[in-house]
Amino acid sequence: MDDFQTTHWSLVVAAGQRLTPESARALSELCQKYWVPLYGYVRRRVADVHAAQDLTQEFFCRVLERNIVAAADPARGRFRAFLLTSLKHFLATEWEKGRTQKRGGDRSAIELDFTAGESRLSLEPGHEETPERLFDRQWALALLDQVLARLRHEFQSAGKVEHFERMKLFLAGGRSSDEGYAEAATALGMTADAVKVAAHRLRQRYRELLRSEIAQTVAEPGDVDDEIRELFQVLGT
Repeated sequence: MDDFQTTHWSLVVAAGQRLTPESARALSELCQKYWVPLYGYVRRRVADVHAAQDLTQEFFCRVLERNIVAAADPARGRFRAFLLTSLKHFLATEWEKGRTQKRGGDRSAIELDFTAGESRLSLEPGHEETPERLFDRQWALALLDQVLARLRHEFQSAGKVEHFERMKLFLAGGRSSDEGYAEAATALGMTADAVKVAAHRLRQRYRELLRSEIAQTVAEPGDVDDEIRELFQVLGT
């Protein structure tokens, strides 16, 4: 059984006016995966880091405790669009009206590691980047992280973590040379030709998992290719 099959956004959309236990779990897991892009958007809009963290936590509390999904018809197709649309509405009603009091209390909708989030956002360019552009790029990066994690999980389950750590270097193509294959072959006790075949299969599996991961964030299978194009366009510019 696929450990990740319960995280589909389509489950949430299909639940309609009322979240089922399964769709609620899917929504929670998706939020856990993709909270950093939302936090990045808030940080670009809100100067005070503590206020940004409070707002982000409160936003996820509301997403998970109230069925705001039912009111998000224009953005239902993609989880990415739904979250950003919902966040903009939340900030317009809660932050821009000046209500900046401490939010959330002891509630914790999902565990948010803001230290890790800040570390990741520190790698972004200066503040001339629009909040929307930052959000889209961080979303794409978070997606690729999820794909890599799933791929590593497969190797780990097969007892081949060392193979994964060596072979993942070929995913970007930077090590795809005779020298790179020879080095990996020596380290893994394989022939260079066997490494080439393994690298090809790894890239193929990576593409399959990429499509699978994106499919979890859209409501219709036909949206997968468009989402891939949009996200890779963001990463390429």
